Amino acid sequence: MQKELEQFCASVNGKEVGVIGIGISNRPLISYLVELGAKVTAFDKRSAGELGDGVAEELEKMGVRLCLGADYLEHLEQELIFRTPGMRYDLPQLEAARARGAVVTSEMEVFFEVCPAHIVAITGSDGKTTTTTLIHKMLSESGYKTWLGGNIGNPLLTDARNMKPEDWVVLELSSFQLHTLKKSPEIAVITNLSPNHLDYHKDYQEYIDAKKNIYLHQTEADLLVTNLHNQDTKKLIPEAKGRCITFSIDFADGAEITRRENVIYKGNMPVLDCADIRLPGTHNIENYMTAIGAVSHLVKPEIIQKIAKEFGGVPHRIELVREKDGVRYYNSSIDSSPNRTMNTLKVFPEKVILIAGGKDKGIPYDDIGPVIVEHVKHLILIGATKDKIQEAVEKASEKAGVHIPVQIAETYEQVVEMAVAVAKPGDVVILSPASTSFDMFRNFEERGNLFKKLVCEL
Repeated sequence: MQKELEQFCASVNGKEVGVIGIGISNRPLISYLVELGAKVTAFDKRSAGELGDGVAEELEKMGVRLCLGADYLEHLEQELIFRTPGMRYDLPQLEAARARGAVVTSEMEVFFEVCPAHIVAITGSDGKTTTTTLIHKMLSESGYKTWLGGNIGNPLLTDARNMKPEDWVVLELSSFQLHTLKKSPEIAVITNLSPNHLDYHKDYQEYIDAKKNIYLHQTEADLLVTNLHNQDTKKLIPEAKGRCITFSIDFADGAEITRRENVIYKGNMPVLDCADIRLPGTHNIENYMTAIGAVSHLVKPEIIQKIAKEFGGVPHRIELVREKDGVRYYNSSIDSSPNRTMNTLKVFPEKVILIAGGKDKGIPYDDIGPVIVEHVKHLILIGATKDKIQEAVEKASEKAGVHIPVQIAETYEQVVEMAVAVAKPGDVVILSPASTSFDMFRNFEERGNLFKKLVCEL
């Protein structure tokens, strides 16, 4: 791929290039394009002041032309345009740019074209980040030079020039990044599928179709790893171009990676005792099974066992914040869908005090009601989805003949105050919103960090 990288670098020299989105992840791309000699215009709907202190001035010093404000997409006149992943590829302004001959692409699409290293990429509705982190750790501990990117780590196009053919790139990919991808990785992983991001995708089928690009462009020499226990991923297996390894938490499914008597097996070979896994919950056993399916041919069992005993988890994923007055406070701000929250609640043997609510992604909340009734003793709601969640819980409560106390908060300060007021020694308080953060925060990390700050200040 060194030739492809050299060709890309040469092709942008002197070319008019547009980059849509001036967020943290796109700024290295902008700098790289300027370094390669491109004439860069950066687009963002925010004003110069809203971009943050000194960002606009710094870009202008680099020679970047800025196009900001509400009508920022009305000036796409460049030959090559990088769209931000969260922007639909079929917006009228992008279609018009293509019609006049512009190439509309993304940082990830170009990276796949020029990357000289091996790539293992992970997608799915839940478990992506933990699985990606596990695979990265397993390969790194085994002595491979690894690069972490996609939705986790750093933008990697700027690092491609430093990669070698024997290196491994580990990517977490969202449906946004996969939507227009024309190449697939050497090892493709789909953890599971359930309705998600329906505020972006036209429907669930389009969401599934976007995910499928992770393996549809593979060759016979490539590998797909997927979940035989999940009905929607099970349906994808006949379309695999290369070898397919399946995993399942249920031994009866007949997968290659299975759990028997609380031990993970690959075929008939025991790989990992689940008792050694520090991360709580059945879903984290599945995350290890996924990672084992992807890289156990590259990694010795003792490396996998070592990581299981040492790895305490990724921040914002059932993260123990502190114990205060006998009450344990957990931050699981990453839980941006009902399905994630349902999985989180099932981790705890006791009934918990749940804090939930946020921005609506267009996902039904009906299924979360019965799970909350079964696993929650007190519910605190905040944000745009509070009414949806409350309605689902009330329906389930009426059907089950039980009553769950519900409180509504306007701020996270109120949320923590309410939780402290009702919690008793031995209780668990957990932030697991079942919704995105964008009604009140820039991202789930900001939401989780505020919750942790307030809890630590108690």
